[in-house]
Amino acid sequence: MNRRDQTILIVDDDQDYLFQLKMTVEGFGYNTISADSQKEAERIIAGMKPDLAILDLMMENEDSGFILSYKMKKKYPDVPIIIATAVTAETGMSFNVDSEEEQQWIKADRFLDKGIKREQLESEINKLINQD
Repeated sequence: MNRRDQTILIVDDDQDYLFQLKMTVEGFGYNTISADSQKEAERIIAGMKPDLAILDLMMENEDSGFILSYKMKKKYPDVPIIIATAVTAETGMSFNVDSEEEQQWIKADRFLDKGIKREQLESEINKLINQD
């Protein structure tokens, strides 16, 4: 499938980061749709299925990204989800989806720290979106 035919949902409450990420992902050749809150993202996914989602972890709530990814996986189990977070840098807490216990409640396919390099982001998106 052509990248131009694929849409990536980007959700982040930081307007600058959201804009920057949107420009980066569009630069890779994908369509994007963006939301700056969990609520807005929920409205979007109620009406459309993205090919991949990149979610911020902390928005309205500390676990907005987890809640959103849970709801997305429930509605669209095959849509890959990347959670991008600055939490590790700010708190030292780290998340991953290596253990089965974490996979039970964290419904994301990848965790990436914000500040990810363009090449790594593009590589992760391509790996996840072309899994079939």
